[in-house]
Amino acid sequence: MPIELKVLANHIYEYRKGVRNMILYTFNKKYEEEALERLQHQGIEYILQPVGNDRLNLYFGKRECLDAIRLIVTKPLCKLSPEEDFILGAMLGYDICAQCERFCKRKNKAVHSSLANIQ
Repeated sequence: MPIELKVLANHIYEYRKGVRNMILYTFNKKYEEEALERLQHQGIEYILQPVGNDRLNLYFGKRECLDAIRLIVTKPLCKLSPEEDFILGAMLGYDICAQCERFCKRKNKAVHSSLANIQ
């Protein structure tokens, strides 16, 4: 089994055990059919988004989380606002202190960029 599918299997295991409510899994498009088949077989809801360079982002987990993802992640992840990025990271269970630090850096960078554009 390719390493990418082993990673997916681990993510599914963590979701099933309640370790996380939502997963973001980025993988090569060549594994799309098998990845989706695994989620469908287990009745796990998901959202699939192309990233580019033959890569896909696969969000899966609880319906409430996926409903929020549909509203928040409407563009490439690199284009998310600092607030959207923070919410996504928190939803994915990333370290909240690291998320706060990342948010402050991104927000300060955005503020400085805005000020530079005004001048």
